[in-house]
Amino acid sequence: MLTRRTMMAGALAATLGAAPGRAEPDWPSRPITILHGFPAGGPTDLVVRIVIDSLSRRLGQPIVVEGRSGASGTTAAAQVARAVPDGYTLFAVPSGHTFAAATFKALPYRTIADFTAISMFTEYSYLMATYAEHSIRSVADLVALARQRATPLLYGTPGNGSGPHLAVELFAKEAKITVQHVPYRGSAQAATDLIGKRLDFMMDPPAVLIPFVRDGRLRAIAVTGASRFFSVPDVPTIAEAGVPGYIVTGWQGLLAPAGLPVPILSRLNAEVVATLKEPSVIERLRTIANDPHPTTPEEFKARMEADIAKWTAVVDDMNFERI
Repeated sequence: MLTRRTMMAGALAATLGAAPGRAEPDWPSRPITILHGFPAGGPTDLVVRIVIDSLSRRLGQPIVVEGRSGASGTTAAAQVARAVPDGYTLFAVPSGHTFAAATFKALPYRTIADFTAISMFTEYSYLMATYAEHSIRSVADLVALARQRATPLLYGTPGNGSGPHLAVELFAKEAKITVQHVPYRGSAQAATDLIGKRLDFMMDPPAVLIPFVRDGRLRAIAVTGASRFFSVPDVPTIAEAGVPGYIVTGWQGLLAPAGLPVPILSRLNAEVVATLKEPSVIERLRTIANDPHPTTPEEFKARMEADIAKWTAVVDDMNFERI
């Protein structure tokens, strides 16, 4: 029989989303659903579909991937935040999960507290590029030209408040230059205008820009990570190229609703980590310019917290009107 105190404690735990639930003894005993908030064929969808081939085999159950696009992924996030934490509803997220926390006035969920971090899937640098005929051939050239020109250099991004938008604004601040943002509805449109010489440069995930670099229409001038990126090993980091301390990377990862039972969390983390160490998975992820980056739940949570703090400071500094 449930006492009034037990019922109140259970209700409080459900409200806070903090207390781990009781694990189903034979979990998983039925198919698992991984939601994400973006269209099919996008970066998050591609990473998840590569990972689930092995993860499903390891868990012994089918894994269904469902995209619920809308409001920069926040629609799906709100749905997962309200889901039962039983291990059958999981949530694949890009680093945009933390950008939303920095750029939205309000969200229908708590970005950290309403979720259980399981592991990162991958990490990647952004690539900075200009059109092949531009006089800019290095970061030093870009900075020098930005300081000399009467009008700001134009850069394109997939939208206001996107990762590339915030990353370029951070670069501009640290390089002490002024640049003009031109938002688009997606990276493809921005890349088209860069190739058409209507923009001066872009900063975007390598998977978007590398095909144009390889066919000679764009020139890669830097990557944003702490070290050179495997897809373009001859391209220097921005820190190497003259802006010391500048480091920005994007990532993909896996969450669950808050309160996921510890045994299920431990099993999921172990299987994701093992999956990301498989040579075939590493090879497939690298074909889409993602570097496997398994973590502990604690490391992933700490990364999200650090990113929210970092991007909130950038947004506050650039006087961005929150969405």
